[in-house]
Amino acid sequence: MNSINQSISKGNKWTISTVGKSAVWLMIVGIIFIAANLRAPLTSVGPLVGLIRDDMNISNTMAGMLTTLPLLAFALFSPIVPKLGQKIGVERLIFGSLVLLTAGIIIRSLSGVAALFIGTAILGLAISVGNVLLPGLIKREFPTRIGLMTGVYSISMNLFGAIASGVSVPIALGMGFGWKGALGIWGILSFISILFWLPQMKHHSVQKDTVHHQTAGSHVNMWGSALAWQVTLFMGLQSMIFYVLVAWLPEILKQQGLNSGQSGWMLSIMLLAMLPFTFIVPVIAGRMSGQRSLVAITSILLLIGTLGLLYGSSNLIIIWIIALGIGGAFAFSLSMMFFGLRTRNAGQAADLSGMAQSIGYLLAAIGPTLFGFIHDATNSWTIPLLILVGASGLLFIFGLGAAGDRYVGSTK
Repeated sequence: MNSINQSISKGNKWTISTVGKSAVWLMIVGIIFIAANLRAPLTSVGPLVGLIRDDMNISNTMAGMLTTLPLLAFALFSPIVPKLGQKIGVERLIFGSLVLLTAGIIIRSLSGVAALFIGTAILGLAISVGNVLLPGLIKREFPTRIGLMTGVYSISMNLFGAIASGVSVPIALGMGFGWKGALGIWGILSFISILFWLPQMKHHSVQKDTVHHQTAGSHVNMWGSALAWQVTLFMGLQSMIFYVLVAWLPEILKQQGLNSGQSGWMLSIMLLAMLPFTFIVPVIAGRMSGQRSLVAITSILLLIGTLGLLYGSSNLIIIWIIALGIGGAFAFSLSMMFFGLRTRNAGQAADLSGMAQSIGYLLAAIGPTLFGFIHDATNSWTIPLLILVGASGLLFIFGLGAAGDRYVGSTK
């Protein structure tokens, strides 16, 4: 694959042999399928929580853990993933994670509360591997096309996440598969992904050695780097904002007078508004030496959306929702890009990704619970929305540092 990397670009065009071109496209398709599995098994749960709760006779708190548990798995396992990738090879670890993901999806759909939560924890661990390793893999295999490939995998992840959220109830009720079938059907996607990833397994030894060499030759203590912490806090704040909105936006809109159907549709609009920008923003960011202007746009959009919900006209709610969606897409895309843009090689990118996603998903796990607690205590969404305003401001501050044209470990 290293010979392919060297021939991936010449000027602004790919000039590769037929064999090399086939290998490149197999890698691209493999990345697309891996990305498709990173949100669908999670976003398919939300619309079915009521059905699961009633069928399994569990509390709302326990039902909420079905969303929180994978995020905690991300937070705990993400720092370990880069080291595992160095020891056993990135391709082999991703393959194992796809097998584990398929097993987790199947176990989650079996009978019993224990199987439900064990399967959920397993698939959370499996997804964390793809979350952490994909940015480094893209930096290694497509060093001149980081923006384009980040856009490709981002839109695949978000598109399948939106599809899973939208089709869960129709599959469960309309097609009669029940919640178990609606969740279990995503095991088909993960199994197909295993087949598409098989061609990469023959490269694992070479790529393992390459990653080890890169990391050993230029090791950076991420946890002691100010730039790494700026990237991490940017990632964490955008994760918290996104998962808070996914969890509570319908309830916030209900308190403003919308009915259940309308508020659910507004959440769908927010997610759909994200899709084109999760592709466009990485491409633009990859062509810029610094991304501070994009950070400013991100915070402005999030502030417009949040302040609009707080103080704006209810007749303009769709504008506030679209602003939140586009702002969220900017924030997510930039956080993914920073892993590659602020590091010198794939090993560093994987280490930074592991650190940032560990902290990021910990905030994401805490955020919805904290916001729900504040709402229960105040019987209002005003204070939670004001916290989002503050988070958008902090996103701007940390983003300015993360968007500078420099690398972790550099002195400038």
